[in-house]
Amino acid sequence: MTPRRGAARLAALLAAGALLAACSGPAGEPSPAPGTSSAPPATSAPPSPTPSPTPTATTSPTPTASGSPEPTGEATERPDDVLAGWTLRQKVGQLVMVGVSLSDPAAVSADAIRDDHVGNVFLHGRSTAGVEATRDLVDRYTALVSARSTHGTPLLVATDQEGGKVQVLRGPGFSDMPEATEQATWKPATLRERARGWGDELSDAGVNLNLAPVMDLVDEADAADNPPIGYFHRNYGYTPKSVVRSADAFAAGQRAAGVEPVIKHFPGLGRVTSNTDTTAHVTDDVTTRDDPSVDVFAQGIDAGARFVMMSTAVYDEIDPDAPAAFSPVVVGDLLRGELGFDGVVMTDDLSAAVQVQGWSPGRRAVEAVDAGVDLVLASADPSVAPAMADALVAKARKDPAFAKKVDASARRVLAAKADLPG
Repeated sequence: MTPRRGAARLAALLAAGALLAACSGPAGEPSPAPGTSSAPPATSAPPSPTPSPTPTATTSPTPTASGSPEPTGEATERPDDVLAGWTLRQKVGQLVMVGVSLSDPAAVSADAIRDDHVGNVFLHGRSTAGVEATRDLVDRYTALVSARSTHGTPLLVATDQEGGKVQVLRGPGFSDMPEATEQATWKPATLRERARGWGDELSDAGVNLNLAPVMDLVDEADAADNPPIGYFHRNYGYTPKSVVRSADAFAAGQRAAGVEPVIKHFPGLGRVTSNTDTTAHVTDDVTTRDDPSVDVFAQGIDAGARFVMMSTAVYDEIDPDAPAAFSPVVVGDLLRGELGFDGVVMTDDLSAAVQVQGWSPGRRAVEAVDAGVDLVLASADPSVAPAMADALVAKARKDPAFAKKVDASARRVLAAKADLPG
């Protein structure tokens, strides 16, 4: 179901990335952080929806790309393979997305690209600096692309631009986006048109991946007791029809602007009574494999979704033994198998979410990829990204079956990058 394009397109993308590297140039957090926010102290009560004062994007020392490529002894042997010539560390780097703070970019974010070969970034926090300042920040990180760092492959540059309380980027050049419950009252054609405009703004800022739209199905009577989604009106109405109609329109508009949307949070966060970012042991004891909350994602996939984000809640009626992002049952059997999704599966934030603090950072990454995830998000705390990459490399070196999973995930990420416009 996921559109694929030819090897020639991918080869052209890689060549363009090498050229880009050769031309080396160059928020206060809202509480309670939805999706990809930093994790405040654990609490099961919904915090205030009022965002903290918003900082602007600030300058930091301009990162620079490193020099010559390292040896490629770990690379695949087939010269016609898209991964031919890649080291294991470069392949693993395509499976990690590191956070870049909009208010105070840390050196570790640039180091993760340059030294750990991480191939994707997430703009984290809140900024009112506007499009031009955001583009300047993005350019400093895309300039790190080189033959050595990412095998010349451009970065996925992501953020959270849903609307309402979850709009990372504001200021000159960015529209104020209403919350999803309001967007859901518009006709699909209107929402598609406005989403394309919002996508144009992201594209101008250098963003090519938006971790939106939310496709979580929320029970209207319990919305106020659903901290991650319903409490903040992040849901596109309260019926499967409304969610699918509006989320598909939003996604189509973003895609038309050259920004790839990510539908989230599979298999649904609309029934939990705690937020996985701020609370441990978050469990959904209602949702089943054939539940309407799963079917809305199936319809989103049928409509052309190329990226799906996993929840980190535990789903007792599907797999009570692991968070969804670590579950081969949820990722492999349900999402890949029953729903037939063959695009990129990514996690919600695994760096600071309280739900996953029982695992070490490296173990979180390994569990996710072993379950069938392709892209591990370390957005709120970028300092853990190197440990995640190291753990994936170590596991792949000693486990041939896991190494094959790394290769398969790297190929899916590269195919998705090749399918991006531009």
